[in-house]
Amino acid sequence: MDELKTFFRSRTKANLVMVISCVAVFIVLSMMGNTENPAFMLNHGACFYPLIAQGQYYRLFTAMFLHFGIVHLLYNMLALLFLGDSLEHHVGPVIYLMIYMTGGLFGNVLTCLWESHTGEYAVSAGASGAIFSVIGANLAIALVNRDRISRNYLRRLTVITILMIAQGFTEQGTNAVAHLGGCMAGFVLGLAAAAAIRKRRTGRIEE
Repeated sequence: MDELKTFFRSRTKANLVMVISCVAVFIVLSMMGNTENPAFMLNHGACFYPLIAQGQYYRLFTAMFLHFGIVHLLYNMLALLFLGDSLEHHVGPVIYLMIYMTGGLFGNVLTCLWESHTGEYAVSAGASGAIFSVIGANLAIALVNRDRISRNYLRRLTVITILMIAQGFTEQGTNAVAHLGGCMAGFVLGLAAAAAIRKRRTGRIEE
C-alpha cells in the first residue's frame, strides 16, 4: 500500500487528474451497462458523425473520457501515466492540459471530416487522440532540444511514434485517423511550447 501511495504521489498532478477522470467515468458506466456495447456508449457520449452533424458537438469532448472495455482503458491509461508525466514535467500543467485537450478534440474532428468524406460511420471513443497528442508534443520537444539529448533517444522516440501511428492503420477497430490527428496537433503545439520555453530560459527576445 505504501508503494502505491508513493507511486501516485510521484505523478504529475494534471496528468493524474486526466487518468483518474477516465477511470472514474469507466467505473460509473460499467455499473450502468456494457461499455463494449456501441449502442450503450453512443447513449453516453461517444462520437458518431451523423449525430455530431446534427449539432451534438459535445460528443467531440465527452468521447475522450469513454473507453470500450477494461483492456481499452488499461492500455490507454498505462501509456498516459508515463507519457503524460514526461510532457507535464517539460511544459507545466496548464500547457499540458491545452495540448491534451486540443489534440483529443482535433483527432475527433478529423475523424468526423474523414467519415463525412468516405460516408462510412462508426461509433468511436477513447483517449487515444489525446494520448497521441502527448506523444507528438514529446517528439517535438525532443527535436527542439536535440542538442541536449542523445541522438539514440531521439531516434527511438521517432521510430516508436511512427510505429504506433502505423499500428493504428493495421489493427481493425482502431481509430487511426484520431491517432494521426492527435499526433499532428500535439506536434505543432509541442514545437510552439518548446520554442517558448527555450526562449524564456535563454532570455532571448525575437523582434
